[in-house]
Amino acid sequence: MSPLDVQRLREATPGCRSGLVHFNTAGAALPSQATLDTIIEQLQREACDSPMEASEHGAILVEKARRAAGQLLNAPTASIAFAGSGSTAWSLAFQALGRWQPGDRILVGRHEWGGNLASMELAVQAGARIEVIPCDETGAVCPVALEAMIDASVKLIDLTWLPANGGLINPAQAIGEVARRHGIPYFIDAGQAVGQVPVDVQALHCDVLKSAGRKHLRGPRGTALLYVRPDFLARLNPAQRDVFSAPWSAQGFGLRNDARRFETSETSYALFAGLGNALQELNQLGIERVWDRVRQTSERIRETLRQTPGISLHDLGTSQSGLIAFNLAGWDAFELKRRLELKRINIGANDVAYTPLDMQARGLASIARISVSPLNTDQDIERLMAALRELRD
Repeated sequence: MSPLDVQRLREATPGCRSGLVHFNTAGAALPSQATLDTIIEQLQREACDSPMEASEHGAILVEKARRAAGQLLNAPTASIAFAGSGSTAWSLAFQALGRWQPGDRILVGRHEWGGNLASMELAVQAGARIEVIPCDETGAVCPVALEAMIDASVKLIDLTWLPANGGLINPAQAIGEVARRHGIPYFIDAGQAVGQVPVDVQALHCDVLKSAGRKHLRGPRGTALLYVRPDFLARLNPAQRDVFSAPWSAQGFGLRNDARRFETSETSYALFAGLGNALQELNQLGIERVWDRVRQTSERIRETLRQTPGISLHDLGTSQSGLIAFNLAGWDAFELKRRLELKRINIGANDVAYTPLDMQARGLASIARISVSPLNTDQDIERLMAALRELRD
């Protein structure tokens, strides 16, 4: 991306015009003015015509969003469903796998998102076991170790691709190749991947993939997308149903034969219209260009942090994402976040609940997190580093 490209993106983003330095894209990104306008236009339509009458136009916008999501993921449009959050989307798909039996095994990476682990508790109560796939020497999930764990009792492999902490990019495609070879369902939590790195669900060999709309996609809160591989759909029997997900026919109520079996008739057309605009903007910009920009910016930040006394980095893997976990000596991560907010600089802060298996394994109680977007500039980096040095001293 050229400096002019970045300038245009920033000029189209209200948060950038307000003097804010935003390094918390992994929490929620700054939306564009066009995304805000799209949401407001649908709300105005509902206010003027009534929400029910405006729903016909809203449904058209949702289908545009579905096509844009399919384009971004290299997925058929019919394989995309929308939900109110990434955790909801993942939980719905997990629950639809069916009854768990004593002795069933669920294999997860050490960096698994805490929300997914919480959803697995019902399976554990039924007698299933959650087992951690060993990491390689770099801290990434090891496909070779996974292969050695496979037997007939393994009912699910689940991977958090880009974990919340550590900047790690797990080998999602290699894990998918193992899962596909053994015919084991494979779920990917791509909450920090979609919108940051190129995602091709065909190459990943995944059966289910989810992501939130508010993070790197720059969509509104209260939106998420769920991909379900078409040939895997028949194995999923959602417990949540209504007249949309299981419409009436002469044979009675029957589940849809596409991913919309995970949706309901009650949805926010305004929010998903906004997500659709954000997806279209990303497709027009090009995810490869976005990832190249994020990678370059995050490398500059990491190098600066390494040279700054009092900063400890917590990177894993051989190559890192735009999520940078660190601590500043003498500072609690959450208090550091609060103090930076007073200077109009946003970062994130995570405790053990975000990635409990990994945080406990590494003896980390909390971390501060910088997460990069294409909107960030050298001036943003300078303001952040100046503030960190001031607080350290």
